[in-house]
Amino acid sequence: MAQDKRPEEEVFFEDIIKKTKTGITFPKELRENLFNEEIETFFRIKVPKEKDKIILEILTEEEAENQIVKIKESKPKTPKRATPKTKDESTSKKIAPNWGEYFIYDFKSREKVQPILESAFYKFAETPINMEDAMGRIKYALVSFLSGTKTENAKLYFSIIKLLIDIIERFDQPNLIDWIFEKIVPNIESKFLYEQAVLELLEVSLKIKRYEKAELFIFYVLKNIDEYPRSELYNIFNSFKQLVKKVRFIERTDKIDLLLKEKLMEYGEGVEDSDYKIQIVEFLEDLSYIELAYRLAKTIQKSLPADSVKVNEIRKIVKRLYTAPITEDKIN
Repeated sequence: MAQDKRPEEEVFFEDIIKKTKTGITFPKELRENLFNEEIETFFRIKVPKEKDKIILEILTEEEAENQIVKIKESKPKTPKRATPKTKDESTSKKIAPNWGEYFIYDFKSREKVQPILESAFYKFAETPINMEDAMGRIKYALVSFLSGTKTENAKLYFSIIKLLIDIIERFDQPNLIDWIFEKIVPNIESKFLYEQAVLELLEVSLKIKRYEKAELFIFYVLKNIDEYPRSELYNIFNSFKQLVKKVRFIERTDKIDLLLKEKLMEYGEGVEDSDYKIQIVEFLEDLSYIELAYRLAKTIQKSLPADSVKVNEIRKIVKRLYTAPITEDKIN
């Protein structure tokens, strides 16, 4: 691993290693001193444009999963070239599994699990559905490919949830919502993927207008956010970002709106950092809570010192919100 040497930095470890045909191996002394073999270690790898070094940054599991989402969102989507389709091709594509949507996070047993899930998918596509057969395949996939690693299992569970969410929407199987929440979600031992799973259930419940379920799931998402220590504001605000993204363009109930407003304002008024406060303003605006967003933006504007670099930014936000149409109920 090439690394810039700066005289003022104290080097923990230094050695010369060689790339082999199978890749690069960390020296044993470094592995023993830096890594705990019982805990999975994650890295963020970066190569600058000059291609003269490889930078590895050690991440926690939570940070790694957040970065995966961030990198996936930032990648430009390549437009697909339109090709003529026959009627049969179009029909078969409509009922094909969407593996790219299910397997967001890769795991070791994916290749073994995929054929099982594919057979289950097509069982749900049959008319009439043999529910016992279809669910038997899902249950087999859930128990037969577990490993001794919590992260691997969480990724397996999440992939199966993504498949079942697709089945709920495409084959009108709303009863699977309760089954997922009761039988799969409690087994996810990753805080990040647990939250992602409940967000998926929240979104599909709103889409198919199962509002009583959505109100339950929003409660669990907000509870999960509250359980982060306040020192982990990055994770808290990333969770809010994912939540707003899921519900922004879907019809919501008054109860859900009330919970969102209260929780966003709690953090907007509770954090000291002006960057995070401004993020809350933007979340409120995205959800069309214009009066609340304007009120918070004005509070931030008044609290900033005159020489703050944020003065111009918040001034533009206040101006934009002042002229924005109000789509929410008048707030006393």
